Amino acid sequence: MQNPNFPPDFLWGVSTSAFQIEGATSEGGRGPSIWDTFTATEGKIARGEQANVAADHYHRYPEDIALMSELGVGAYRMSIAWPRIQPDGKGAPNPEGLGFYDKLIDAVCEAGIAPAVTLYHWDTPQAVEDEGGWLSRTTAERFAEYAHILGERFADRVKLWIPLNEPMVMSIFGYGIGEYAPGQVLLLDAIPTAHHQLLAHGLAVQALRAAGATDVGTANNHSPIWAVDDDAQDAAEYLDALLNRLYADPVLLGTYPEQLHRHLPAGFADDLPTIAQPLDFYGINYYEPQGVAMPGPGNPLPFELRDIEGYPMTTNDSPIVPHALRELLLDFHHRYRDKLPPIQITENGCSFADEVAEDSRVHDPERIDFLHGHLVALREAMDAGVDVRGYFCWSLLDNFEWSKGYAPRFGLVHVDYETLRRTPKDSFHWYRKLVRHE
Repeated sequence: MQNPNFPPDFLWGVSTSAFQIEGATSEGGRGPSIWDTFTATEGKIARGEQANVAADHYHRYPEDIALMSELGVGAYRMSIAWPRIQPDGKGAPNPEGLGFYDKLIDAVCEAGIAPAVTLYHWDTPQAVEDEGGWLSRTTAERFAEYAHILGERFADRVKLWIPLNEPMVMSIFGYGIGEYAPGQVLLLDAIPTAHHQLLAHGLAVQALRAAGATDVGTANNHSPIWAVDDDAQDAAEYLDALLNRLYADPVLLGTYPEQLHRHLPAGFADDLPTIAQPLDFYGINYYEPQGVAMPGPGNPLPFELRDIEGYPMTTNDSPIVPHALRELLLDFHHRYRDKLPPIQITENGCSFADEVAEDSRVHDPERIDFLHGHLVALREAMDAGVDVRGYFCWSLLDNFEWSKGYAPRFGLVHVDYETLRRTPKDSFHWYRKLVRHE
């Protein structure tokens, strides 16, 4: 099937995150993060796996940059580990941490690839969590100081800036249901962590711009919400507010969904002008739609999650629904209209049980089908008027997939976790031809 055509200046990229690929968790003056604590806690991670080595990107980044050069992407979305820069989450920066990212960013630039830097991909310094984490407003203020450090150091080389990755996941999975670090189970009482992250976003945008940074945006996870029957519309509206509008409305409209007001911290409205900083792009991470029904007996929430049936599944238990990406983008286009800046698809990808075959290659036709289907849907949304400027595939490398450990493989490049050998998959070569217009 023919690949969709995109504008000549469309930005093609790949994404990673520090904790998932770097390893070297006790090197270079890095302090402990909440994920170091969480992975060391028995029963939290599948098979007891840890990220002390991960894909060893900390030592092997030249090899990984060479792979990106071969791929032909124009941008590399990476994250900086807050505990490498401020081991205790405050105070003077760690010279070794800054030095590592200096070398990494310089090497990316020298390869002709634009760095797209995420300041925070869930690896809160443990010392910050010990003082309240995202339940505390102080964390937003600390984050702004951290953002200023990074802006001053790297603004001359970074093309795109993303203060926080997917605050919804930190709020819901980290503080709401406890599946991710820091492992708290607060249900709807976790909503203040969303507000404090959004405040951190706004303060970081200000700090980055003050330090000379340009092209500042977001990377929010969004999902179309599908009611399983006609009686579930109220539940669908609530879940849409909780998963989507809680993070998009304050940034784009300067408001919060009314049904969530009672869960927000006192005085939240005073912070909305800070949160609603003008942005150069809006980043959307898309993986799947979410099914919802009215809650059953004993459910303390005003909704009940349901599986989306009738679609093939990834090994990360996500239904593969390409047309839902088109639906999501068109909904954003109509919902936010002139308030919506140009969109970057900052993550989109899938996991399968990829193995190196006898011919020394990794055959992953399912991933090629996934990427093709989603890019067709993306192109259709663009043809319908949605202003999308770029697409970042998740992920360059197989990596540590949080509480599920190393079993889900999302990479365009296979990583042998015993030898750390990198093997480009068939999808790598497919994406290369697309990116290079071959």
